[in-house]
Amino acid sequence: MQPFSFATTAQILCETGAAQRLAKLCGERGARRVLIVTDPGIARLGMLDDVLPGFTVAEIAVAIFSDVTADPGQKCVLDAVSRARQLGADLIVGFGGGSSMDVAKLVALLAHPQCTQPITELYGVDKAKGQRLSLIQVPTTAGTGSEVTPIAIVTTGDTTKMGVVSPLLLPDLAVLDAVCTLGLPPAVTAATGIDAMVHAIEAYTSKLKRNPLSSLLAREALRLLAANLDQAVYNGSNLVARQAMLLGACLAGQAFANAPVAAVHALAYPLGGHFHIPHGLANSLVLPHVLRFNLPVAVADYAELAVPLLGGRLQAGDCQSLAEQFVSELAQLGARCGLPVTLHEAGVHEGSLVQLARDAMQQQRLLMNNPREVSEADALAIYQAAYR
Repeated sequence: MQPFSFATTAQILCETGAAQRLAKLCGERGARRVLIVTDPGIARLGMLDDVLPGFTVAEIAVAIFSDVTADPGQKCVLDAVSRARQLGADLIVGFGGGSSMDVAKLVALLAHPQCTQPITELYGVDKAKGQRLSLIQVPTTAGTGSEVTPIAIVTTGDTTKMGVVSPLLLPDLAVLDAVCTLGLPPAVTAATGIDAMVHAIEAYTSKLKRNPLSSLLAREALRLLAANLDQAVYNGSNLVARQAMLLGACLAGQAFANAPVAAVHALAYPLGGHFHIPHGLANSLVLPHVLRFNLPVAVADYAELAVPLLGGRLQAGDCQSLAEQFVSELAQLGARCGLPVTLHEAGVHEGSLVQLARDAMQQQRLLMNNPREVSEADALAIYQAAYR
């Protein structure tokens, strides 16, 4: 066995309705002033209405920063940090999707009274120093797994993003409450669910840091997600399916936080940067084509993953047959969930494919984890296959 290190969120609370006890959970951590970081949609839909009264009862001051945008930039992060400092916050809550949770991580770090680092010094791996404020994450989508990852992504230019990677960003508590996901439209449920499945798949095949714990989590994550995605998409009020999806996304997050993702994500990022395609959908668009590219060297892994993906629908066969069933099932997933299935349908211009391939090659920190080496020509061929 290769040596490995595994790190994750200190505590996970998986319970339908648990978010209503958020104030109590903050109080148990000694908090007196709490900033909730979220987005305008959460605030507009009143998703915090059942949460906020508890803070009054607990005599905890609370404020809401609700200006988090998709693909948040540095200004968004710094505005939230300023709000936390004005409040004198001693605990930060990320309440929302991956963007809100990523911003919350950075606020907890940058708003700490002893923090002297500017945000520009944080980009990269293990650049963050010192301490952070207490941090609780409450995901409202079953996708990113940000509640258990030590990563925060910031948009730094028109088409570029940078990551802060540090164990300091792992929260103290992740609250998985399916009630918080009930308002998700079917398309968002599908895209975020497929995103989580990609996390599990790429963690399982990660070349450099795959380990027994990450693989165990990835398999169980894929089983939960595959078994419940259709119900969550087409019967969105099904709390059992929603709770299973949240747990699956969380387990996949734990897996890829320790065995990093690879070419699917590397090729998805430029689609978001250039065409503002949501991350989960971008992953869904390139997933089948990356899997087919990897198949010659990943047959054994894909055959193993066919079991949790297909369950009782898996047809007996040799390793190659099982792997091909795995790829075929995932190739049909987007259409089955009502998502666009080609780059053309998603609004990508064919003339941009060369630039997209060039940009994907800048994601070497991800590509190095792929089971098969990816050249720029390979990336272009994958985009071309995904185009129509």
